[in-house]
Amino acid sequence: MTTPTAGTRPGTRQVRTGLLGIYLNDHLAGATAGTRRARFMAGSHHDPPYARPLRDLADEIAEDRASLLRVMRSLGVPRRGYKVAAAATAERLGRLKSNGRLFRPSPLTLVVELEFLRLGVTGKQLAWRTLRVLADADDRLDGQELERLEARAQRQLSTLEELRVTAVRDVLRGG
Repeated sequence: MTTPTAGTRPGTRQVRTGLLGIYLNDHLAGATAGTRRARFMAGSHHDPPYARPLRDLADEIAEDRASLLRVMRSLGVPRRGYKVAAAATAERLGRLKSNGRLFRPSPLTLVVELEFLRLGVTGKQLAWRTLRVLADADDRLDGQELERLEARAQRQLSTLEELRVTAVRDVLRGG
């Protein structure tokens, strides 16, 4: 059994928050970029097969970021603003990427953006899984909530894959 940190209830075990703080702030940076990109995509793609699922995903991804912030607060992990700012800046700069078109987005942009979001959601799912494992050692973490968040990430991955396959068919398949 781990020695409790000062100020905790006797008999509780806790995780070591130093390295976990770095890990969670890295995920917060990713969640910031993912939230911004999801909102941008939801506002940019109005075609029927994409519009509603992208809006729903953007809302859920923002909720998941808020959940991560709550977890960080419950663990006493400080938010590192410079990482969040760097991620927000990187996401914005990512919109300037070369896409073969000078003044408007390429049809390929949707495929690439969906793959980017899918990678981010995969990372988020792994973070929830990591925290769920740690919930056994720290009662500040709600294992059931983390299981719910992990399951939601899995549903998001399924939705993103369906959208990605549709976009591949729409954009890359001839005829």
